[in-house]
Amino acid sequence: RAGGRGGGASGLPRGAAEAPLGSVSPQVVERCVAAAGYSVGEFAALVFAGALGFAEALYAVKVRAEAMQKASEAVPSGMLSVVGRREANYKFACLEARKHCESLGIENPVCTVSNYLFPDSRVIAGHLQALEFLQENARKYYFKRTKMLPVSGAFHTRLMEPAVEPLAEVLKSIEIQKPLLCVYSNVDGKKYMHSKHIQKLLVKQVVSPVLWEQTMHSVYERKQGTEFPYTYEVGPGNQLGAILKQCNLKAWKQYKHVDALEDEETADT
Repeated sequence: RAGGRGGGASGLPRGAAEAPLGSVSPQVVERCVAAAGYSVGEFAALVFAGALGFAEALYAVKVRAEAMQKASEAVPSGMLSVVGRREANYKFACLEARKHCESLGIENPVCTVSNYLFPDSRVIAGHLQALEFLQENARKYYFKRTKMLPVSGAFHTRLMEPAVEPLAEVLKSIEIQKPLLCVYSNVDGKKYMHSKHIQKLLVKQVVSPVLWEQTMHSVYERKQGTEFPYTYEVGPGNQLGAILKQCNLKAWKQYKHVDALEDEETADT
């Protein structure tokens, strides 16, 4: 998993033995059938799959981060984590939040679902006034829990449009290969097909919602009775594993978290 909030890369090897990563890494790499990364973690997944070089990907991530930070500073905005009841209508809630912003004199307000995590869990991003309105009216919209995320802007919304061009320019300048294994895109939850496809969707991802729940369904879709692959979440934290448990309990039973720092410490000793 790439460092920082929103990172993540999951390798999905079929039939690798359950053991510490250090002792099974050759099988994990050779038998891996798919990879996916959450938000900026998509770059890590593409490096793992051989589509991007590590140094080039790191530079692209740096440019992306700086451009998104600059876009964040232009408008007071943020992200709100929401757990809703079955009755929750997120689109309607966002519509009313935008109308509230318009009543305050904000032109073209933004309030939209920016991350689909698991059933009944979303991240909503946009103008701060819209998010505050949703928190104040949580009960009306059947939101069980709301929490402002410690981020500086409304990532994965059109408020990030100023970051599109800088990232597009960088991606045009670096070599992108066809992945050696299936990598799933955050933008549509489907497999990347070729290098131009990767270049296009990595740019689009900056202003598009992260369809992580939909991606999990795509990755683990299989005929009834077919065995699930082992899943490895690599890096600090196990948030993606917690989401997988909510999306697909059977797949989660084959899940293992691998902390890269622990692996390094073991190697040092």
